Amino acid sequence: MTRLTPADLEAARNRLVPDVVADGLSVLFCGINPGLMTASTGHHFARPGNRFWPVLHLSGFTPRLMKPAEQEELLSYGLGITNVVARATARADELSAEEYREGGRLLTERVARLRPTWLAVVGVTAYRAAFDDRKARIGPQERTIGSSRVWVLPNPSGLNAHWTAATMAEEYGRLRSAADAS
Repeated sequence: MTRLTPADLEAARNRLVPDVVADGLSVLFCGINPGLMTASTGHHFARPGNRFWPVLHLSGFTPRLMKPAEQEELLSYGLGITNVVARATARADELSAEEYREGGRLLTERVARLRPTWLAVVGVTAYRAAFDDRKARIGPQERTIGSSRVWVLPNPSGLNAHWTAATMAEEYGRLRSAADAS
């Protein structure tokens, strides 16, 4: 496992991670915010133990298990990645309620501009905070952003022990089926 030095950590906290986006994607996945490993490498969901890439493959979104460094290839499958909050932190609980609300506002603008068929927010707690929807549950939401529908997925972080890779892949697969039908 790669370890970040104190200098790497400080640089990562100040680095923005570019979105992987294009107009009219089938699904735009939206993480909470970049972790320090993601900020250090510039690759989304880069922390070892994060299950995003395996679950994406297990659910049928990608034909093979991809590495974070291959994230640009997602565009060829009609997929993209962004975040609710751009600021990198060691843990999502370092974000303030105001950062979530402002992130939700900016995300709404981004989605309205990019017009993905589906916005998939990975993390129900982040979705609730960003969109002030305390009753949201995993799955499709009533909310739309322009013509884009919204789906909340389980957070793929290794810290989310309530969901296994297999059960997450089932939920991501439900979204994939809905996206394929769109």
